Amino acid sequence: MPAIAQNARIDTIKKRLDLSRLPAHVAIITDGNGRWAKRRGMPRIYGHGEGYKTVRQIVRDAGEIGIRVLTLYVFSVENWKRPKTETDALMRLIEQAARSELRELHENNVQIRFLGRREGLPDSLIAEMDRATAQTAKNTGLILNLAVNYGGRAELADGVRSIARKVAAGEIDPEAITEETIAAHTYAPDLPDPDLLIRTAGEMRFSNFLLWGSAYAEFWVTQTLWPDFTTELLADAIVDFQGRVRKFGMVVDP
Repeated sequence: MPAIAQNARIDTIKKRLDLSRLPAHVAIITDGNGRWAKRRGMPRIYGHGEGYKTVRQIVRDAGEIGIRVLTLYVFSVENWKRPKTETDALMRLIEQAARSELRELHENNVQIRFLGRREGLPDSLIAEMDRATAQTAKNTGLILNLAVNYGGRAELADGVRSIARKVAAGEIDPEAITEETIAAHTYAPDLPDPDLLIRTAGEMRFSNFLLWGSAYAEFWVTQTLWPDFTTELLADAIVDFQGRVRKFGMVVDP
């Protein structure tokens, strides 16, 4: 899309939003790639390729809108249960994306991070992840978290294991363990919890995504499959978010 048209489109979208009350952290469960492909008589991996195009657009636009942190559920620990042909293709797609998008993301001041377990990932993918993370570490724009081989329960198990080791070493008093202790041992303890959690494809479940951090996230679901998701729909979710009253367990006067 030409730069002038892109800027005009973003300006139109921004006029719909209260830019002083944007969610600091938006997390998205990018669901529906396989169904999108199946409806068109195409293999599932074709849908994942189309979903990748959506990722590119949403990442670019989220940064221009002013979102501070964007976390995308790319590949879960449960996804290994899929056919090997599909998981192998997904690993290649993620690796290719990490390699080919790095220059543009870096030039646009995006900081790239990855959430999840490294065990089981191809060495070549880990190398690309490390390169992207290191090259963009000092960028100060949008923080892009890609959840790869991620599971919310796995994150908690890894954190508890780390705390247990410190208890055994005498570094932590078990009686002093608090919610803050656990939060400090999650994969990205320096980032704010998600404010807005979006799920595409109409499913009404968390699917083991950001279980700890999403305790008070506002949930927004669309029937739209991920390859058809647009920045206009992202704006719909933000508008809805901005119309809600977040109580966090308190009583808030109307």
